[in-house]
Amino acid sequence: MILLKNLTPLFVTCLGLSVTAVWAENETAPVRVFIFAGQSNMVGSDSHVEDIHKFPPFRGLEAPQKGVRFSYCIGRENKMRSNGWVELQPVDGVVGPELSFARDVAAKVDAPIAIIKCAAGGTHLGGDWNPDEPSGFKMYPILLDLVRTSLAELEAGGIPYRLEGFMWHQGENDMFNEDYMANYGARLTRFLECVRRDLHAPDLRFYIGELCTKTIWGMDLRPRMYAISLGQKSVAQSDHLAQYVPTSHVGVEIGRPVGLHYHYGTLGQLQHGANYAEAYLHNMKLWHREDRRLEKWPYAPGSRVKLFVLAGHRNMEGERAFVQELRDSSTWNHLQGDQTEIAYRYDIGGGYRRSTDWEPLGVVDYYDTFGPELSFGSELQRMGAGQFAIAKFTHSGSQIIDWTPEGSEARSRHLYPDFVNFIKTSIQELEKRGHEVDLAGIWYHLGENDMSYHPYRKQAPERLVTIIRQTRLDLMRPHLKWYVSQQSPTQNEELSRIDVLSQVEEALQSDPDTVHVKWSGFPDTEKELVISTAGILEMGKRLAEQVMAMSK
Repeated sequence: MILLKNLTPLFVTCLGLSVTAVWAENETAPVRVFIFAGQSNMVGSDSHVEDIHKFPPFRGLEAPQKGVRFSYCIGRENKMRSNGWVELQPVDGVVGPELSFARDVAAKVDAPIAIIKCAAGGTHLGGDWNPDEPSGFKMYPILLDLVRTSLAELEAGGIPYRLEGFMWHQGENDMFNEDYMANYGARLTRFLECVRRDLHAPDLRFYIGELCTKTIWGMDLRPRMYAISLGQKSVAQSDHLAQYVPTSHVGVEIGRPVGLHYHYGTLGQLQHGANYAEAYLHNMKLWHREDRRLEKWPYAPGSRVKLFVLAGHRNMEGERAFVQELRDSSTWNHLQGDQTEIAYRYDIGGGYRRSTDWEPLGVVDYYDTFGPELSFGSELQRMGAGQFAIAKFTHSGSQIIDWTPEGSEARSRHLYPDFVNFIKTSIQELEKRGHEVDLAGIWYHLGENDMSYHPYRKQAPERLVTIIRQTRLDLMRPHLKWYVSQQSPTQNEELSRIDVLSQVEEALQSDPDTVHVKWSGFPDTEKELVISTAGILEMGKRLAEQVMAMSK
């Protein structure tokens, strides 16, 4: 006789026995079932399991997650099916958002978890997922069949369950069809209604993943992406059980030759899943932000405080710099802890994470990432810069046009008003504490994605000058110092015809209050565009050195 309780579910499956029956032993709480559905950025296209080890916060997710059930149908023409419940694990060497989602949720929820995934790249809501008239690859009936048969297997095993949430990421393909794009919101409303009806789950909560604006489509298809986002947001606003989940700050695959891509890739998918987990846990009141308020205000009453403003995109945010790698650095490992003598305020990821008060300078970014502010503050203090505070405003999913006073047709992506208000509020908050504030300057790292897309690269100098001029007017500081740092841009035959380094230098050379800093040779840069941990630390150090050089 075989004792089933000592066998793993995967081994039991190989013996032809019921996985459901084995998992049922010793389970008392209902299984929380989550549905993941959508197109390529739900599948995990262009991600690689063998790359997970490169991203310290997510190491280990290449292995099966014991105790987490997984039932799937993935793919379009050639579908990969689990044919029942198996342990959650990568499928076909691809990383899906369900991996990090399950890990994060399982760490907080005292109940078994199950995931049903139905996804296929290049599919649209207007046809494939249309609940009334499915066409093309007819994903809607496939979805229903997968969910129903998976739940029936739980029921057959006497396992209680509850449908806990539906994670939806889709919409890019609908923007290529004028009718589908214009009516996306109405169709998504209908989709939600039919899913709830057909699964007999009237209170099923939906988590609608944002289409990432960091991808190439966020630039060359900006109006179309915006139209889909309006449809998604309208559903989230009108349906109290639908929630819009921002994803424009997650990592994006960096392709060849110019760096841009339209898929999240490995890092982005892992962060994508973490976003859904945070949204779900927040709803369950199981996610709480760490209280990082300064216990002791570091500056003497009535004293003068310099305010340094850091601003920018992917590298100023710190997309690929991880706190775990600080531990391996004899030079920088002290930055793992808070720098309590430096007050810090931030608005990062386009508002995805915001401080509510001044905090000690430290690691606050989502996904255990950080930007150059850590080494910048540390080096300034070491070199005797006096009393200073740091305010950081970034959005890695933005382009330079979003920072201009006029913005673009994508109004929800317009950053300039928030940027100026952030600086004003930072000054006011210091003044309320009785300090005289010296706005020492704005340190802006030029947009990385813009450098890899011909129309944006061409317009970068003009747009930058407009931003600088208008901030001086709006902040009523005609001689406000701007420090514009620019890394070596993407090299490509067509792109290189625009010598953007020289053009930015020429555009700024007549401005005595702007310093243009050209940087190259960052260490540890595996991919074009985005600098890794060692490079981000070096970037902060160079920023600090520039400050001290200008103060002499």
